[in-house]
Amino acid sequence: MAIEFEVSETFQGSPALLFHAWLDSAEHTAMTGGEALVSDEVGGSFSAWDGYISGKNIELETGKRILQSWRTDDFDPDAPDSSLCILFQAEDDRVRVTIHHSDLPEGGMRYHQGWIDFYFEPMKAYFNSR
Repeated sequence: MAIEFEVSETFQGSPALLFHAWLDSAEHTAMTGGEALVSDEVGGSFSAWDGYISGKNIELETGKRILQSWRTDDFDPDAPDSSLCILFQAEDDRVRVTIHHSDLPEGGMRYHQGWIDFYFEPMKAYFNSR
């Protein structure tokens, strides 16, 4: 049975700012602390956290939503990619980033805490210092 979960957090900034940062190699690297090579085009490949994470952009709605295929080096080589949907929603002078992660293989719930520790926490420090 595939695993799925949702996690969200608010950050200083706008949906457009965070959407752009997610799809820009230098900004993605700066906001997480792990090297990222990302594309801002549908069909474009990406890698993050020094190559540990990889995938492709499936759908992009500027400033609103990113849909990606997603996997880590820990996935069995024969396992299909998981599905990652990132939503950007304005909330007063902040932006809520919601991650819906689905189609994860067995043991995939560990990525729930990974999103908090390796994305949301460093993103809070990065965007709150701007």
